[in-house]
Amino acid sequence: MAKFECALRGDYDQALRYFHEGVLNSSMSASFEEESYFQTFGVRVTVRVYERYSMTGGNRLSMTLTLVGDGEKIYLSGITAGGSQGMLFKFNTFGEEAFLDTLRELAQRW
Repeated sequence: MAKFECALRGDYDQALRYFHEGVLNSSMSASFEEESYFQTFGVRVTVRVYERYSMTGGNRLSMTLTLVGDGEKIYLSGITAGGSQGMLFKFNTFGEEAFLDTLRELAQRW
């Protein structure tokens, strides 16, 4: 499991589209699986789950993207899982880190 979090500024809807398209365009095998959306007192929260195939692990792994918006303030969180191998110990988590790097690079360009 790997995690990336950061604070950004900008338009929430534009950021959601930007990260969604960026994740899907990052890999031919990337897919959007499901989402949850909630809004209260002007704060917006979207949770989206993506999957992609990991060549290094030979399996599919997931990334959960959470976007929280309060006006111009945006909080982004990404957590990957499912890319490790091993029954008792986790090893070969390269696929998880690589999937998360996609989100890191998108955030840096934002």
